[in-house]
Amino acid sequence: MNKDRHIIHMDQDAFFVSVEVKKNSKLIGKPVIIGGSSDRGVVASCSYEARKFGIHSAMPARTAKMLCPEAIFLKGNMDEYSKASHEITEIITQRVPLFEKASIDEHYIDMSGMDRFFGCMKFASELRQTIIKEMGLPISFGLSVNKTVAKVGTNECKPNGELEIPFHEVRSFLNPLTVNKIPGIGNATYRKLSEMGVRKIQTLADIPQELMFKILGDHGLSLWQKANGIDLSPVVPYRERKSIGTQTTFESDSMDISKMKAILTGMVTNLTFDLRSQQKLTACITVTIRYSNFETVTQQARIPYTALDSFLILKAHDLFKKLYSKRMLLRLIGVKLSHLVSGFEQIGLYHTSEEEYDLYQAMDKVRQHYGVESVVKACIVAPPSKDEKNRIIKYNPRKKTEEERKKSRIRTFINSDISSVNKSTDS
Repeated sequence: MNKDRHIIHMDQDAFFVSVEVKKNSKLIGKPVIIGGSSDRGVVASCSYEARKFGIHSAMPARTAKMLCPEAIFLKGNMDEYSKASHEITEIITQRVPLFEKASIDEHYIDMSGMDRFFGCMKFASELRQTIIKEMGLPISFGLSVNKTVAKVGTNECKPNGELEIPFHEVRSFLNPLTVNKIPGIGNATYRKLSEMGVRKIQTLADIPQELMFKILGDHGLSLWQKANGIDLSPVVPYRERKSIGTQTTFESDSMDISKMKAILTGMVTNLTFDLRSQQKLTACITVTIRYSNFETVTQQARIPYTALDSFLILKAHDLFKKLYSKRMLLRLIGVKLSHLVSGFEQIGLYHTSEEEYDLYQAMDKVRQHYGVESVVKACIVAPPSKDEKNRIIKYNPRKKTEEERKKSRIRTFINSDISSVNKSTDS
């Protein structure tokens, strides 16, 4: 453990609810729930007043209504939440030397070495007050020697609090807390540890490393280190330009708009699968086209943080419609998703339903097991081959060579005549 590190973890208190309360003061002190407006919906966020009834994020709306019949349910607005998130990030950008945007509502700030110029606790407190004053939103922070202890500190002083855990107090601070206070311990791991009689962080910290590895592998070693206040992970500098993208150059120039939209759909589908696999969300989409005369034009749009196909596909098609203003052949088309942050889709907000989210999770599991092309949207696959009588030719694996049998049986994408596909990731 490096005692000379000074890491601040800042986290908005019930962020989505706070934005709504700022708009409507009548919600102050009320049990407010964002998302989950229907019986089949899911709670995306809830106020601290609602949490007193046992309500929490990802809980089915039906259960939340049973626990608190007087709760106020709001649909939520990801546009407004994303805008507020960007504004808070801008305030931090102007005042700190190094920070990481960990999610839509939390930041890590590395103040190591700055304590010789001014007190890190004093600086963090002043920054917190600046955000509260300029944004009108509550925020809490923890300050300690690494990201894990700072985050635990933030959670312990919420709502609207601040807490410093110096190096010499780390173990005494962590020891009496329950093990599920450690970031990275989910319900399944907590149940497993509870069955072992491990319910306090001190108990986990006293278990031999070899035993933790035997029980939970590398994850067990990581949890053991966190329980002992050890976390060497750095604060990763935040850069708005972080992005993933793909572009396609056609073998022959084309004006087939239906085909272009199908290709865009396929591109977005693959990119969003990558986003969800990396547990990332995007806040900006860019579409690029290149005409046959090599003129290249782009159009981008800032969007609410998301990683779902449906919303991004519509945005991509809309941007393409704005871009393609000349009746000329196209030779290239591309899509880029940028302004990435870590996080998960908020179920029940804006354009996301529980059923849609479950569908994407199921599709992702199939893709992870059988390959990215094992599940695709119908609009991006080529029509089946037909014989001279216009009858569909059925797939017959016995007519394939051994090499061909190893390949995916899914029909090739509609851009089968594409000569090159480039995919890039910027960090």
